[in-house]
Amino acid sequence: MKMKLFRNVMRYTNMRELRRQWVMRLLTAFLVSHFSFLISSAAVPQKALADSAFVQERYQQAARDYEALLKQGVSAELYYNLGNCYYRMDQMTKAVLNYERALLLSPGDRDIRFNLQMARSKTIDKITPESEMFFVTWYHALVNLMSVDGWARMALVSLVIAIILALLYLFADRIALRKIGFFGGILLLLVFIVSNIFAFHQRYALTHRTGAIVIKSAVNVKSTPSKNGTDLFILHEGTRVTITDSSMRGWREVRVADGKEGWLETKEIEVI
Repeated sequence: MKMKLFRNVMRYTNMRELRRQWVMRLLTAFLVSHFSFLISSAAVPQKALADSAFVQERYQQAARDYEALLKQGVSAELYYNLGNCYYRMDQMTKAVLNYERALLLSPGDRDIRFNLQMARSKTIDKITPESEMFFVTWYHALVNLMSVDGWARMALVSLVIAIILALLYLFADRIALRKIGFFGGILLLLVFIVSNIFAFHQRYALTHRTGAIVIKSAVNVKSTPSKNGTDLFILHEGTRVTITDSSMRGWREVRVADGKEGWLETKEIEVI
């Protein structure tokens, strides 16, 4: 009898402890969600203030506000707006840098691409890119139609529809419906695979950033990673380069769009 009573007490204690844990979890979840809401709601008026400063042509204040918002979380829109601020202040190097970052997050945005071209046209170096095979150009254009999130959504939607069409093929009685399910399922499965490939390509570009912008007024590109190296050519601020080698401390091997290569000090460029 005592043992039974002891078990009942233990069961009651465990149930009370379990209820207490659930209450704590619910309270924690509420506080986290409420805190996140407060942060997001606080960011909204801050962005409104930044937008208002830009409209009122107080570009320096707007730029400071957008930079503060970017510390809370990056987005293509914030980089784009910050680029517009620097463009208006005639700071083309910073404008190009922020437009490039915005384009990296939203490669299909025509406004970002147009403003980037406008900012580049006001930099000193006019570089003609190397010619490439037409199918490579088409592939890059297709990949850049959407961001990594866009391609991921495309892959998810196509997979869901492909499953529905597969079920239609398996269970439909009419031949016509089964043909639609079969061929449509294959087509959507291909879309799913291609979308994942494109999403991976965009994701890789975001996590392995090789693009950089020259931030010094003029730099000498060296033949070797040394200040005593031979000067190959000169680049000016705002020019985009691609980092091809990061193994040397304090130096980066870069390639310009026209194919020329050389070494620059790390402090002379900023990664996009």
